[in-house]
Amino acid sequence: MHLHFRPNDGNFEHIEGCGVTQANLLTPAASDADAQTAIAKHPGRYVRFVSANITQPGGIDQMRRGVSNGALGLGEIKFSVAVDGPEMRSVYELAAELNVPVTIHFQEDSSGSFTAPLNGLPAMLKAYPKTTFIGHANAFWANISADVPPGEAYPTGKVQPGGLTDRMLSEFPNLYADLSATSGRNALGRDPDFAAAFLARHRDKLMFGSDCPCRDGHGAGQTGQSPLVKGKCIARETLTALKQLTSPDLFTQITWVNAHRLLKIKS
Repeated sequence: MHLHFRPNDGNFEHIEGCGVTQANLLTPAASDADAQTAIAKHPGRYVRFVSANITQPGGIDQMRRGVSNGALGLGEIKFSVAVDGPEMRSVYELAAELNVPVTIHFQEDSSGSFTAPLNGLPAMLKAYPKTTFIGHANAFWANISADVPPGEAYPTGKVQPGGLTDRMLSEFPNLYADLSATSGRNALGRDPDFAAAFLARHRDKLMFGSDCPCRDGHGAGQTGQSPLVKGKCIARETLTALKQLTSPDLFTQITWVNAHRLLKIKS
């Protein structure tokens, strides 16, 4: 659910290397035509989302055109704006208007702030019930725990029950999540007992994603500093963790069924 579009068939090299059958290309509007070419070249292997700079005039119209040209959703939306500000409200309204989901990067740590604060998200989920939100990134996954150390992108140690993300996934039917990037892998690895229960509890809401920058699906070029992913393919590491933490049926639901249902893709 979370592979950023790359030129020169880089996406195909990645999914072939890590054993992924089908991927969702998160595509900037400027690269949308190239993404369509890649999709045509490899039938059945890709779908795509579209994104644009929502802080500049025309961004919303660019995304509207992308969906009219076949994109199945919006995102990744990653800008230093308020979760309840006018820019994001325009995105929520567009997603509801077009009846497509939107993947949003939530971050508030020493590396930067994007779509923050996360504690403002419940009000938006309530205010825009016809919008389907897909949560992702550092703040979103750190908040599976009720105890979130300030400034830490990837907290470690046992999870304290009652975290905001856990509660939102339970309380709001319009919130989903993709288990991508170092943040998602960290959420699965810091407290395996909690993670197994979390995956089962939110089995209808969670979707596999990689957000992996490695070149070949085996870790080439991966420079992330977390020991969970350093020199490794995040897709491979996350899939391995999911296999260890779930039953075969639940693994299939998280890696395949939920995304196909949400995006209305025929298997």
